[in-house]
Amino acid sequence: MHAYRGPRPNARKFANLELAGVAGDGSFSGYASVFGEVDLGKDRIERGAFMNSLVERGSKGVRMLYQHDPNEPIGAWKTIREDARGLYVEGVLSPGVGRAREVLALMKSGALDGLSIGFRTVKARTDSKTGVRRILEADLWEISVVTFPMLPSARVSNVKHARFFRDRETELVRQMRRAAKMMMQSNFKGKTI
Repeated sequence: MHAYRGPRPNARKFANLELAGVAGDGSFSGYASVFGEVDLGKDRIERGAFMNSLVERGSKGVRMLYQHDPNEPIGAWKTIREDARGLYVEGVLSPGVGRAREVLALMKSGALDGLSIGFRTVKARTDSKTGVRRILEADLWEISVVTFPMLPSARVSNVKHARFFRDRETELVRQMRRAAKMMMQSNFKGKTI
């Protein structure tokens, strides 16, 4: 990254992506650029930032790479879309690619759990007081599986056949759901509906 954080229409940036639900066949899904969160590089992706790029490229036009290395394609994206939370993705690691098999094994064991998006900044505004750069429009060109994501919350939260939860927020949500379920069960015990 460059030290200069002001508006640069042609700047390239790598931001993080959250993985979820990695299956044995190499398919997984998750969220990229959870809207409104500030990453370690002081960038915040705004809702709608990828709309034009997705219309122009579609999921087939965005590459799946390992560690942002253009010499290491490891699979293909099946779905990429914006929703209320962020940039939702579904992809499949290519079983015939050695690196993809390694990535799948590392994801399942929890050793590799980050994703990062590569894009060219089209429109951005920087807050002079905080230094946070709001990305208003970005040209998405690749999404990588990475070791160290820029956004600390961008982690694998569920791996099929190797479940683990590293993300405190995910674990808290699970505990809250269990507690709510137990309360509902105890409230309805002995009552007829």
